[in-house]
Amino acid sequence: MSRNADPDFWSKANAHLVRYGGAFSPLIAESAAGNYFTDADGRRILDFTSGQMSAILGHSHPEIVAVARHYIGELDHLYSTILSRPVVELAALIAKVSPGRLNRVLLVSTGGESNEAALRMAKLVTGRHEIVAMSRSWHGVTGGAAAATYSSSRKGYGPLQPGALVLPAPDTYRSRFIDDRGTYDWQGELDFGFELVDRQSSGALAACIVEPILSSGGVLEPPEGWMAALAEKCRERDMHLIFDEAQTGLGRTGTLFACERDGVVPQYLTLSKTLGAGLPLAAMLTTPEIEDVAAERGFLFYTTHASDPLPAAVGLKVMEVILRDKFTERAATLGKRLKDGLMALQQRYDCIGDVRGRGLLLGLDLVKDRRSRTPDPELAQKVARTCLELGMMTSTVRGGFGIFRIAPPLTVDEAEIDLGLEIFDRALTKALQ
Repeated sequence: MSRNADPDFWSKANAHLVRYGGAFSPLIAESAAGNYFTDADGRRILDFTSGQMSAILGHSHPEIVAVARHYIGELDHLYSTILSRPVVELAALIAKVSPGRLNRVLLVSTGGESNEAALRMAKLVTGRHEIVAMSRSWHGVTGGAAAATYSSSRKGYGPLQPGALVLPAPDTYRSRFIDDRGTYDWQGELDFGFELVDRQSSGALAACIVEPILSSGGVLEPPEGWMAALAEKCRERDMHLIFDEAQTGLGRTGTLFACERDGVVPQYLTLSKTLGAGLPLAAMLTTPEIEDVAAERGFLFYTTHASDPLPAAVGLKVMEVILRDKFTERAATLGKRLKDGLMALQQRYDCIGDVRGRGLLLGLDLVKDRRSRTPDPELAQKVARTCLELGMMTSTVRGGFGIFRIAPPLTVDEAEIDLGLEIFDRALTKALQ
């Protein structure tokens, strides 16, 4: 019998765990190192998801392990008003490498927290409460972040925060603003979206929050020019702009921050996931001018793990490794190899409707029919299960789409890229039989 089928383990899991996001994978993880984790049967499984999009340097990176071991024995957690050197040094480094003048940094634990902080500060500083988000967004599950999240079901939870308004997500593959010739009128769509926002608004527009690539929404990459046009719409309405770079920040897309491609600097930028390389660490960045006003008005975002030294020390090492070892450039180069390989598969499999994204954040869109672009989530689930059987962990997005979000660690090498492509090839062949 497979050790992954351990009846005692699954009996306890079924009896005592809350089911928080669908079915659990049918294996037991025992260890993780590099770009693989090992299950109870001793199988090494290639991690093409970077854990929960967080293990950007792979699992158990030796330099990260060394820092964590040191600080767990020297300086782990403090009262939130007590500062330590790792906290100040990390804030200074983030400020140094971030775009524009995003020089004030709040360190917290999760992406939901960092987005809550940005939304809360924008409301306080503008004196308004309405928040605009994209129709395929994911920003978290806490109050304000959940109200700005549209890529998962909102049914059954009662009323969300007032003032939650929505814009059409920029979808270069399935937008209703794509004409018969395949031309995407994204400007017309954006104009239409803001016309609806203006009609819904009670005159209290505070901020717009957007991911530079909508990852959980299907790896939707806005066309060039869209971000700048969005920023202009916000300026016209005196709204603040928030970029959620939880999944795109720190090199994954081939630039240190994904927004750098578009040359647009927001009033707030949030980081999480990649910043902690698997440990819970997040950051909210803003300008001195905004933070000064917020402080004068008594900005409050006091959490138990704000400015904790242990995760801050890890984040400092993460950024040092990414910058020192030029992982941004590596993501661009290996991302091209991966994307070229996926596009080669697209030439062979009619069920692959689209390949998109940049760097090491790519989307593979499976369809029932290329002409109608009808999603095929059932096929995607078959392929995902087969990939796992063949030794690779993958991730599919929610919402009735058949979209794979492909995001291996930045430490992945060419041989592992090729192995991942081979497994996708074999899984597609088997699933289509």
